[in-house]
Amino acid sequence: MNLIGFQPIFQLGAVLLAEIEADCGQAGGGLARIRELFPEIDRTGQRWFVAETHRAQGDLLRRCNASDAAEAAFERALETARAQGTKLFELWASSSLARLWRDQGRRTEARDLLARVYDWFTEGFDTLDLKEAKAKLEELA
Repeated sequence: MNLIGFQPIFQLGAVLLAEIEADCGQAGGGLARIRELFPEIDRTGQRWFVAETHRAQGDLLRRCNASDAAEAAFERALETARAQGTKLFELWASSSLARLWRDQGRRTEARDLLARVYDWFTEGFDTLDLKEAKAKLEELA
């Protein structure tokens, strides 16, 4: 049985489990789980969720008060999403980085970053992701 086709599901599941661990106060365990994914992604070449994996890593690092490392992970998520042309993952990474920058007092940079991605969308404004992005933009205005 070829498990390569299951890799994206495995990656997504591991990311979700890491986030659940962080929600339960185990951000360190979640970070370890995320870090274990990167060698597996490289081994299999299955890069469908790599942008989201970097974004989740950044979120966990932010929760651990490692702002510089979190920013670097969010930047990698953005670069990957842009290279893959995955606008939803780019929106998620931009939202996460904008939240970090907002908390650092970099509101203008945060708004500009998120607005560039949000403005790309022409439909789907009733979806939760775009509603949340719009609310964040209004907060940053």
